[in-house]
Formats: sequence, C-alpha cells, structure tokens
Amino acid sequence: MSLIPKINLKNKALIEKSGGKITALTPLGARVEGIDLSAKQPPSDEVISALEMEMANRGFLVFKNEKQISEDDFLRASCWWGGKELLSTHGVHPETPNANRHIFRLSNDPAHGITGVGPQWHNDGSFVSKTFSHSGYHIIRPAENGGGTEFAHQGAAYDALPYDIQSYWNRLSSVNSNSGVVHPLVHKHLISGRKSIWLHLGMTGAVIEKLPDQDSFRLLDNEELKKLCHTYNDILNQGMDNGYAMTFEYQDNDCVFIDNMAVAHRASKAAHMPRDKQGLRILHRSTVKGMKNFAPHFDLPQSFGLDRPHKFGSGVWIRGGIGFRWDTGIPMQN
Repeated sequence: MSLIPKINLKNKALIEKSGGKITALTPLGARVEGIDLSAKQPPSDEVISALEMEMANRGFLVFKNEKQISEDDFLRASCWWGGKELLSTHGVHPETPNANRHIFRLSNDPAHGITGVGPQWHNDGSFVSKTFSHSGYHIIRPAENGGGTEFAHQGAAYDALPYDIQSYWNRLSSVNSNSGVVHPLVHKHLISGRKSIWLHLGMTGAVIEKLPDQDSFRLLDNEELKKLCHTYNDILNQGMDNGYAMTFEYQDNDCVFIDNMAVAHRASKAAHMPRDKQGLRILHRSTVKGMKNFAPHFDLPQSFGLDRPHKFGSGVWIRGGIGFRWDTGIPMQN
C-alpha cells in the first residue's frame, strides 16, 4: 500500500477543465502540463487551491513548460502558493539576472552560482518563525550527466516510525543554531492535516525534550542528539526503498514547486560534482513567506537568545554556522 495519497479526482477534473493536466509521478510528486507560467493572468483561485492541495499531499509539483519562461514568470508563479509573497534571506550571486534579490542562484561552478548548498536533509527557512510555506526551483541549465534534488515525504516518514519513536519525537522541539527560533519536531500539516516530522540536519543548535507527565524540559546531550539526527536521516533515506522518497532529475526549463512543510529535500551528490565531470548546472530558487508562525508545542517560546543563559540544564546548545555536527564524515553546508 502506498504511503502517498493518489491524486484527488475532483482536483484532477478541475485542473483539466481549466486546460491543464496533472499526472502522478512515482512514488511521490506530480507533473503538471498545460498551465502556462508565463501567462500574465494566473489560474483561477479554485485551480490554484486544487494544485496546492495536491502539492501538500504529494509533496511537489513539476511544471513542464513548452516555452522558456523568464525570471519574472518564475517568481510570479511562486507567489501563487502559501503566504503569496516572496521572502528572501539569501545572498545574491554576481551572475544573478538583474541582481534580483529574490533569486538564489545555485551551481556546481562558483563562477556561475553558489556551490555546495544543502547536502543534508532539510527544509528551507528553519531560521525564521514563519517558516517558508513553499519553495520553487527553476532549472536554468541541467547538467549533462545528472544532478537532481532528492525529496522525502515527511508525513509518510512519520507513519513509518515505530510508535515509541513517534511518541518521543512528539515531545521534541529543535532550536535553530543561527537565529534561536524554535520549531516542533512533529507537526500537523495545515492543508493535508497529516502528522509530519521536521528537522534541519544542517542548522540545528539544540533539541529540547518535554519530559513525559511533567511540566519541565531538558536538553538532549551529545549522544542523544547524534542518535536523533542519525535516526531522522535514516528514516528519510529509507523512503528511497519504501516508496516515499526519490531523486528528481531536471529537464530543460522545468519548474518545481515544493510544499516546504510536507517534504524535506537535499541536493543529490551529483549536483555538487564539479563541472568538468557533470557539466554545468544552474538552478534558481525562490522562497515564499509562511502562512503562520511554525510555533513549538508546550508553551515554549518561539525563539531563544542563544548567547543567553537557559533553564534546560546541561546538554547540546550550539550557536552559529551549521550547529551540531552529528556526523564528522559528511559535508554540511546550509
């Protein structure tokens, strides 16, 4: 039995009535055709809601574009989703078209874009309280020898966990190593209603546990946090064999929009291989403002000053950079 819902027939009919077509990818995601991202007039609110629901359920949508779309087309379509407004916190590479601050230009060649980004499972915007609702990826130049993005469905991953780990993770909250913002490790998705796991493996400075049957909290220590990160990494990796994770390889002019609260992602190893081995790869990313604060449970505050004393006892509490280095043998870069 698939852990990823089938495309809703009502949504499918509504999209087709508008001239579009949606087809499930295997094992997650969906391909959308016949909806022109370069059109100045967006689809109807009903069609956008149907697409957004499928994105929440299946994780991401791939728009196949018959003609080349512009940066403005891509950014305009990014605002169809979630908070309906771009929220951009990244640096601007010198090769970014028109120095547009809303385009995060990524590449495997430093002359063409920022390199080495996102090698471990993560969700974008873990350092802000109103975490990005959606992210967009427009492939400008796919590498000749591959270099895609890996996606893992976090609702399906939660369902795949043993009950005792589910119970434990429901009591955990992560602290971002750069901003001190706090997010729950398990949340209920705003659109799908599905319980989902959520942790940034490249920017976590601490994890706080709500003690069972007590009104008190504690920090995970070094070994506990290392075990948590490895278990989280393992359950997402297992989706590659168990039908809830995949590597998506881009084709010319693809636009991928992801529900940032439904799927974790990371760059494939091939995406970071040098240009002389893979060919040149260039990808533009957009990020969309969240719909509401991604607030922790148990009346924990939304953020902490990482340079100030806390009341959670001894344990891992790291400020800055990639945060807790849970595996010394892997590349970690935000």
